[in-house]
Amino acid sequence: MNAMLPFLFLFISAAVAGLAQGTDLSGRRPNIIFILTDDQGYNDMSAHGNTILKTPNLDRLRGEGVRFEDFMVSPTCSPTRSVLLSGRHEFKNGVTHTVNERERMSLQTVTLAQVLKAAGYATGIFGKWHLGDEAEYRPESRGFDEVFIHGGGGIGQSFPGSLGDAPGNKYFDPTILHNGKFEKTQGYCTDIFFERAIGWMDRQQGGENPFFAFVSTNAPHSPYIARPADRARYEGRDLGPATENFFGMIHNIDENVGRLLARLDEWGISRNTLVVFMTDNGGDLTGVKVFNAGMRGSKNTAWIGGTRAISLWYWPGTLRPGPVQALTAHLDFFPTLAELAGARLSDGVKRQVEGRSLVPLLRDPSARWPERHLFTHMGRWLQGTDPGNAKFAMSAVRNSRWALVSEKGGREPEWQLFDLARDYGQQTDVSVQHPEIVRKLSTLYDRWWGECLPLMVNERAIGPRLNSFAELYWKQFGGGPTEADLKRMDPTQPFPRSAARKLVR
Repeated sequence: MNAMLPFLFLFISAAVAGLAQGTDLSGRRPNIIFILTDDQGYNDMSAHGNTILKTPNLDRLRGEGVRFEDFMVSPTCSPTRSVLLSGRHEFKNGVTHTVNERERMSLQTVTLAQVLKAAGYATGIFGKWHLGDEAEYRPESRGFDEVFIHGGGGIGQSFPGSLGDAPGNKYFDPTILHNGKFEKTQGYCTDIFFERAIGWMDRQQGGENPFFAFVSTNAPHSPYIARPADRARYEGRDLGPATENFFGMIHNIDENVGRLLARLDEWGISRNTLVVFMTDNGGDLTGVKVFNAGMRGSKNTAWIGGTRAISLWYWPGTLRPGPVQALTAHLDFFPTLAELAGARLSDGVKRQVEGRSLVPLLRDPSARWPERHLFTHMGRWLQGTDPGNAKFAMSAVRNSRWALVSEKGGREPEWQLFDLARDYGQQTDVSVQHPEIVRKLSTLYDRWWGECLPLMVNERAIGPRLNSFAELYWKQFGGGPTEADLKRMDPTQPFPRSAARKLVR
């Protein structure tokens, strides 16, 4: 028997090495579970070097799946979500902010859910949407069969115009919109979203079609409210209440990921299911102040610390575990899932999608990956003003080696250049030493900006008198707006700066 061990080892090694390489992933039609958290950063994970935060289930996904190490998203939430569902930059979807109707994804955009549904997938979303709260913008109008969501940018948030959640909503026992009707739930929000998603996935068992489940948590976005038991794990470490709750919320997410993976094993579908875990922008300051993985910047910035995301792809028996170092982005999510699902894209959708399929890299991390340029802009210029006044405000263009960043510009840039091969932390400006690189990247940025301007369709939009979710809530349960509600929701009034500060944090 001992004499056979070397041969057995070689056989197993060869089998593992061949998991993805040489395997045709196109059209495999796996079930797809996409988990997207809100304001968790690349830094907020123990396997990435955070010695205080404990995330054993996310660490398992990272260790047993493909991990994209240089994966870029947008600086804030609605922009990233619109890119993931469209395959093109948020400004080209009309999404230039997270409020004031500028979070609404253009009705001309074809969504990933619509494409997967046309390819025979059952589609469901559980948690946060934040791409338009009016009926025509909501997920049931954008390709999702099963819809279980809160409104606004977060549970309990409400702003002038259409954007707002059910009145008085809280993280515990929230009222959730389920297929057009509100349900009063019991429990903690993240637990509820995972439980409903798992229940829906369970009901898909035995069906002829695969499913796409989008589990989109509002956690760990502010307000920082964790379950007391989860917060208690981080007390007594001089972190402060906000960070204790923030880390507790991430701990709760991690536990729910573990429960989900266990259910897949129970159902016997782990090997036919792709699980993708991703974060929607760079780290929130609440976590960044503890650990930022050597990066500069945080959410709301064009620095790498504001745009680098966790991106873990777990498909046991199919994907060979390991890192991918190529420059990848949220733009690539749509075409990747479309290819895996065997979806046929119309010519119009092909023109819409700017990203690339990650399938070659999922097969082989060292696959040829041509150079590319990614464009970042924080958006958020004042409502009703000329976007050109903010063209170079907190913006960047980068490729695999160079990052050109304008932190404080307006109509004119204040470019700084960083050599990421030597300085991924973006500490040393080398623009004087490489003027030709500055000129090249600046020219590309100008061209990109010109492409975006005609598609910023929400810049002059005025929302309805009342938040859409509030109207639905009062229609179902009775009651109505107070004078204070009407004043707060009035879309003709300037956006309150106190609310803006609260949303930014």
